[in-house]
Formats: sequence, C-alpha cells, structure tokens
Amino acid sequence: MSGASTRSYYLLKALASQHSISLVTIGHSAGSVMPSDISLLEHLAHPVQVIVPPELSKRWQQLLTVGCGKSYVLKSHFLVKMQEALDALVAREHYDAVFYESALMADYRLPEGVKIIIDQHNIEHELRLRTYEHEKAWVRKWYNWLEGHLIKPIEIERCRRAAIVLVPSERERLVLKRLQPSGIIEVVPNGVDIEAFQKSSSIQEVLGRIIFTGSMDYYPNVHAVLFFAQKVWPLIRAQIPTATWHIVGKNPLPEVQRLAELAGITVTGSVPNMHPYLAEAEVAIAPLLIGGGTRLKILEALAMQKAVVSTSLGCEGLSVMSGKHLIVADEPEAFAGEVVALLNNPERRSLLGNAGRALVESEYSWERCGASLLEVLKKYLLGTVIF
Repeated sequence: MSGASTRSYYLLKALASQHSISLVTIGHSAGSVMPSDISLLEHLAHPVQVIVPPELSKRWQQLLTVGCGKSYVLKSHFLVKMQEALDALVAREHYDAVFYESALMADYRLPEGVKIIIDQHNIEHELRLRTYEHEKAWVRKWYNWLEGHLIKPIEIERCRRAAIVLVPSERERLVLKRLQPSGIIEVVPNGVDIEAFQKSSSIQEVLGRIIFTGSMDYYPNVHAVLFFAQKVWPLIRAQIPTATWHIVGKNPLPEVQRLAELAGITVTGSVPNMHPYLAEAEVAIAPLLIGGGTRLKILEALAMQKAVVSTSLGCEGLSVMSGKHLIVADEPEAFAGEVVALLNNPERRSLLGNAGRALVESEYSWERCGASLLEVLKKYLLGTVIF
C-alpha cells in the first residue's frame, strides 16, 4: 500500500473500533482491489463499495482541463458513480459525518447537517508548487505551477467548510491555520505497525547495502531516486565500490527501471513484504526534495532499527533530531559522506537504530495515532460514518 492508503487503513481501523462505518473507495482499475483486500475491509466497514473510474487517457484529460482553465487533479477525484453511491447510502441510513481522504475528494453533495471531516495527509497545492520549484523540464514545471494555483483556493475553501481537518504534523497545522485562522485543525500523526516492523533476528544485513522504499509511480519518490542516482550514488561508489542500492516499491516508471542498468543498483518493483528488504539494509535513505505530510518510509526504517539518512524535507514534520534518531544532509556531497560514514561504522548505526526504535514506540505506533484520532472526534459525538 502507498503511504496515504496505509494511513487511511489504520485510521479506518481506529474509527471502526468505536463507530459504525460505511466505506466507498475509488479503485484505479478493475483489478486494483483484490478479494483479500475487500475481505479485510469488510471486517471494518459495511458496506464496502469500490468505484472504478472510466479508463480515459490521462494526458488527453489533462489537455482538456488545462484548455478549460480547470484542475485535472480536482476533476479526476469527482466521479458520478461515487456521487450515486453516496446518494444511495444516505437515502437508506442516517450518517453523522463523512470522512474524506484529502480535500481533493471533498466536493460531493451531502444532506444538510452531515459533518465533513477531511484528512489532509498532504497540503495538496503545496505539493504541486514544491514540484514546480524543483522541476527542470519546462512543461512539467509550468503544469505543476498551474495546478498548484488552481487547487489552492478550492482546497482552502473545502477545508473551511469542514467541521474538522486532520493533518499529520504540527507544521501542516500551522500552514493551514494561517490560511484559515478560524478552522478547527488537529494533528493526528502518521504511524507504523511496530509489531510488523521490527529488527529481524533471522536475516543478516548485507555489507554495504542501502535501501530506498516507496511507490515508484509517485513523482516525489521518482524525483528522489533520480536525484540520488545522478548526484549522490557516484560519490558513494567512488569510496565504497562494493556498495549496493535497492529501490523497493511498486510500479517503477521507465526512468526508474533504467537505473537498474547502473552498477550496484537493483530495482525490485512490487514486493509481497517490505520487511526482508529493510532487514538486509545497513542504511535507509530518504533523499526527497519534493513532498508533503510525513514519510512512512522513515518511520518503518526507524522501527526496524535502521540508520537513516534524510534530507531536511524528507523528515519534515517528524519529531526527530539529526544525530540522535537519524542523520540530515541536504547537499549531494554531504549526503554521500554521511551514508559512507554510516556504512563504515556499525556502532553508530546501532546507536541511531536503537534511538529510532525508541522514538516510534513512544510516539508513532498506529495504536497511539488511532487513539489521537478518537480523542479528537469525541467532541463530535459520531455514530455512523462514511469513510
């Protein structure tokens, strides 16, 4: 699952522990939701409905919406079938609230009096404008500038209409509070399954192994690995010729797949379980220059007691201290130097790993995050919720 999907699942799990839930979700293709996934979700929500959008050319739709001065991102999140499903649900039963995963989704017609709760795991316009700032290709740069400015006023207005907006860190709370001072904005952090992600006693670390994890069709991740491959990886290999780097995540785009042609790099694509790949790594990296929210990849690596090297943006919003829980480096030379130093120093890796594990146990377990959500929602006296 992507970071957003993982967050949604665990928040749904927390809600279902105290409330009655109906779930309507968008599937990206007819085969995108497996029967086992539906079975898992049905233990938490009833009914569970998967809405499959029509298969249309993304580029063609982008051109059409740009030509009309509209946001493709916003348009792609509104489906007539989704509105029909919501209409049918509210016609049959009373709902106290609708919980939207992102303001991008929060444009559906609802009955009077139904509270809106938005989970802003990213500030969406900020994500596009950050892409604009770092992008070199002029078409993508211009497109993200346009999308950012088209989304911003609508995102702010949808958050303003919500009874409550949830964000993953205090940084996002302050950003949104400046944009809508009267809004109720609460922090519900991202988390990690601390039982599933813990140090392995049966898998040995591979000498010189580095890992990057994440969905490889998500542009901030793609940008991060291309930056690392071009600017940082040659510096590491010059000092440790036997170093290896695994890029582990679903749906790698062609430009990511081509990185496997470089010495020492493996691109795995989708894997059934991230755990063994993290267990084999000596150092986990998060060289992100674009993004929003907080990164689950870092929390998972810390839970596995891995030494992590991240950019400032990569660990943005997390309660981490550079030098204690992980290492922060922003320039290619500094980033390479920190990775090399850690590969050569098992004792320092161990110290960082132990401190990282202690941090996630105390602040970032999904149980703790779910309890935060329920505490925030108590004042709303929720009964039955559409998620």
